[in-house]
Amino acid sequence: MKDYKKMIFVSLIVALASQVNIGLINSDFRVSAGIIFFVVFLFYYHELRPVPTGILSGIMVYILRLMVYYISKGHINDVIISYQLEILFYAFYSIIYSLLIGQGNKNNINFVFFIMVISDFGANLIEIFVRVTIDTSPSPWKVGTTLFLVSIVRSAIVWLVLNALKYYRMFLMKEEHENRYKKLLWLTSQLRTEMYWIEKNMDHIEKVMSESYELFEKINLNEDNESWANRALTIARDVHEIKKENGLVIRGMKEITENELKDKGMDFKDIISILSETMKREIRRLDKDINLVFNIGENFYTSKHYYLMSMLRNLIMNSMDAIPDSQKEAKIIVSHEIDQEQHHFIVSDNGTGIDEEGLKHIFSPGFSTKINYNTGEVNRGLGLSIVQYIVEEQLEGKVNVSSKIGNGTSFYISIPRRTLEENLK
Repeated sequence: MKDYKKMIFVSLIVALASQVNIGLINSDFRVSAGIIFFVVFLFYYHELRPVPTGILSGIMVYILRLMVYYISKGHINDVIISYQLEILFYAFYSIIYSLLIGQGNKNNINFVFFIMVISDFGANLIEIFVRVTIDTSPSPWKVGTTLFLVSIVRSAIVWLVLNALKYYRMFLMKEEHENRYKKLLWLTSQLRTEMYWIEKNMDHIEKVMSESYELFEKINLNEDNESWANRALTIARDVHEIKKENGLVIRGMKEITENELKDKGMDFKDIISILSETMKREIRRLDKDINLVFNIGENFYTSKHYYLMSMLRNLIMNSMDAIPDSQKEAKIIVSHEIDQEQHHFIVSDNGTGIDEEGLKHIFSPGFSTKINYNTGEVNRGLGLSIVQYIVEEQLEGKVNVSSKIGNGTSFYISIPRRTLEENLK
């Protein structure tokens, strides 16, 4: 239903923009600004289906032109058939556009410009051929040059608009990143205070462990019996102090993060843009041959961007760890789709895979299959337990995993739309 509403909205805007038009030849054939808005919307709303949207836009343009003509002339009898050819133009434009756009990178504005010129010129030619059969419009061969120039000019306008929007978005993202960086610095400075208590407690814990071992030795050897009670009381008192200080640290960190992370939301595509840049930089740092691919569905706005960033980052890092340094043509694919009730995320790799026994413990804190045999270093094994906590406890979703030794691993996550999508704007 949401897609249909967006399609109707786009069609109405295109119809209104089509009222800005000029006649190039002595007939009802006109070129308008409607197609400019049509392509801009297609470029930014990837979920829009070009052909249905084009046909609906043509119908809206036709109805609006009839209404305007009736208001000015008082009748529509002589233009009912002629104006219907507007539908033909938008239908063929969208068909040509849809067929060609899949042959290249639809996010490349220069490629889109090339597609627009062909679509505009082709659709106009088809409309002229049909007009020749029903009225006295000039032959397509006589106006072909003019139509080609019109297609270049309109496509160039779209090209300029798309580039202007692109650089404006880059400016806004840069400004937002700077603000988030300042906030991160402030957050880090506050967390360092809490780290002091954690470090202090570590010394305290070492002392308690030493005292506990000494008491164990004396009990085991049945020595100095009269001191056992006092030593046990001292240990209990020290543990109580550690508990109190840990409570202060936890409350302090919760207050800091809850206050500082109450940030306005983000578009999902901006989250992916930041994540893609960061993870590809990490791949280069690791000097691995990994192709990181994002197949992202419909964009949405969410206040849960910190959770999504952490969830996807941990899964991607897990996949990167699962790919040996020597593996060639490695790939990590991050996919996203939306249905009526759920967001579905899939993070898959073609790494070493996990055996059945490992899959049973994959989300257990501390469990890890990642060992550096050169250094003996073992991965902490916290990433996937964090992912499970975020998905199930914070986002009310579900996470599953499938894997096969030698073929790689895939994580499947489903999160309710009501949890992620909040109208905060």
